This record gives sequence, C-alpha cells and structure tokens, in this order.
Amino acid sequence: MKRNFLKTNEKVQIIRIIFDYPAKSFENLFFNCNLIETINFKKFFRKNINNMRCMFFGCNSLKDINLSNFNTDNVTNMESMFQGCCSLKELDLSKFNTNKVNNMAYMFDGCESLKELNLTNFITNNVTNMSHMFNNCSKIKELNLSNFNTDNVTNMSYMFNRCKSLKELNIINFNAINVTNMHRMFAECRSLKELYITDFNTVNATDIGEIFYYCSKRLQMKFKKNIRK
Repeated sequence: MKRNFLKTNEKVQIIRIIFDYPAKSFENLFFNCNLIETINFKKFFRKNINNMRCMFFGCNSLKDINLSNFNTDNVTNMESMFQGCCSLKELDLSKFNTNKVNNMAYMFDGCESLKELNLTNFITNNVTNMSHMFNNCSKIKELNLSNFNTDNVTNMSYMFNRCKSLKELNIINFNAINVTNMHRMFAECRSLKELYITDFNTVNATDIGEIFYYCSKRLQMKFKKNIRK
C-alpha cells in the first residue's frame, strides 16, 4: 500500500484514511510519522491485511493509539510494528489475533516509555523470530507471557535486553529446544530478581554470549516443571 499523507515536519493534527481498494499490506504505513500523537482506528474490520511490518515504526511522538477494532486475523508479519514508539506509555493488544504471525522481531524495540503492555491473548505457535522483541522497554515492570508458545522460535537474541525495570519474569512455558541464538537475551535487566523457567534447554544454541550481562547479582533462577498441557 502506498501512502500520500504526512511528509516529515508537516503540522498535521487529524488524518482520515479511506480505503477504497482491497489493500493487503500495511507495511510502513505510518513509517517515521514522527509528529502524530494520536491514532484511533474506530472502525476497522478488514480481514485481508497480511503484513504490518514497520507499520508504526518511528512514530516517536505517538502517545495514544486505539487498536480495539483492529483485525489481524491474516497477518503473518509484525516485525518492528511499534519499533521506536518511544512516547507510548500503554498498549492494549489483548484483542489481537496472532495465530498466523511468524515474525515478531523488534516488535516493541525502543518503546522506552511503555509501562503497560497487554499481550494476554497472544498466540505465538507459528512465530520463529522474537529477536529484540522487548529490547529497551526500560520502564516495563511486568510482562504476562503465559500464553506464549516458543516451540518454533529459533532466535531470542536481545529479547529482553535493557528491560531495566522488570522485577520478575515467568517464562515457564518457554521451550528453547529450537533456539540457536540467545545472545544478550536478558542483558542489562538490572532490576530482575526472579526468573521462573523450566529446564531451559540450550543444546542447539550456538550463541548464548552475554545472556545475563549486567544483570543483578541477586537474580535467582526458579526452575519449575513444564505445566503446559
């Protein structure tokens, strides 16, 4: 899809977008629209969109976004979707359907003001790449990833890197058997005191360098049996 609105440094307060043809990709739709503060998709029911890569990339003034009516049923790529949205403080994606998504790399990378992130209904069965997913989400204190299935993930490098406010993390449902890259996965999680994990199998990982670099000396690993049915 091509856009014909908002050039850099234009002073735009309201944008109305009307779709009059069956677009299938929203890749780069708001790419570097760095003056937009509010986006509200009041009525959005399109089911044919399959690509949301870099959709809001670089929207560094974005403070409020309503995606409650967003239809993501057929989306396969969410890479860098919110990357660089450094002014967002909360994001509710509880109504997202991620059944078909295979790429979530850099999805929230650089969302350094984000304090609340609702991913409770995320289904990640088909995801293969979670690299840098939460990188530099430095103000998030808790993440509920209880629904995450990582059976097919191969890259978790920098996944939680620089999540400096995260105090505990429960990833007992994570399966790392196919992961080959865990470089700096938890690096600089300076407030992390408790990490709940299963038997985190790293037998196939070729890079686990600096996985706990600059973490708290009080970090405790709490192993639990896999309770996933």
